[in-house]
Amino acid sequence: MELGFHLPIFDIEGGTTAIAGELARVGAAAEAAGATWLSFMDHYFQIEPTGLPAESNMLEGYTTLGFLAAHTSRIELGLLVTGVTYRHPGLLAKIVTTVDVLSGGRAALGLGAAWFEREHLGLGVPYPPIAERFERLEEALRICDQMWDPANNGPFEGKHYRLAETLCSPQPIHRPRVLIGGNGERKTLRLVAQYGDACNLFGTSPADVEHKLDVLRRHCDDVGRDFGDLRITIMANNPRPTPDTRDEFVRTMADYAKLGVHAVIISPTTGSPAAWIDSMAPAVPQLAELG
Repeated sequence: MELGFHLPIFDIEGGTTAIAGELARVGAAAEAAGATWLSFMDHYFQIEPTGLPAESNMLEGYTTLGFLAAHTSRIELGLLVTGVTYRHPGLLAKIVTTVDVLSGGRAALGLGAAWFEREHLGLGVPYPPIAERFERLEEALRICDQMWDPANNGPFEGKHYRLAETLCSPQPIHRPRVLIGGNGERKTLRLVAQYGDACNLFGTSPADVEHKLDVLRRHCDDVGRDFGDLRITIMANNPRPTPDTRDEFVRTMADYAKLGVHAVIISPTTGSPAAWIDSMAPAVPQLAELG
């Protein structure tokens, strides 16, 4: 099992002027630890599940990835769940391509239907009903697939998006892995089976993850997809691991490894995420021994 890091908080020790240096150290620490994934959130405002108010620091995600591309050399970079409503899909494909080219082929596209109404209304971004957001999500997945097909620069005609050309030059160095975030059994996991390369599930319990994977297998069967081609990742927040509980965290991951989970993603809990990552680094070889 591999380890990844996800940073949802930018309230860094030292204040705003310390953020850039700390993020550079985060990239170095994650690679030194042997982690395979580094991601951020895609939000305009901070979200309540972090325990912080909306007024807390939040950086624009893809600009942040561009910065990390220049401060890392090996780790895969992405936003864990890009909100489909935040950028036109053609522009999104171009943005992710740019991160991929400038990082030497290390960009991933995490994508979801978006949910935080306050930030949409706050900055004047349209917030359609959930059914429409899922329609837009599926069209965005199809658009990115077409944008990353150098043999198909033709138009795209969808219900919500219409592109006269899907020209994307340069093409990505490595076609970005498409990770679809969410646990929804009827819509989200169907989209994973049909369009995704990976999924990210909440690691609430091994039994719950096993059930979600069974649902995903059935969707794969329905669309003629080989379930074995998918990369399975989980978020470990139940409870959130800390350096003090590191060994216990590794032990709890054994049951997930038996289910075929390829990677677990964890989030720093302190004002110095780089130091926190350094403290969690011994978990990387321990997790690798789980298979």
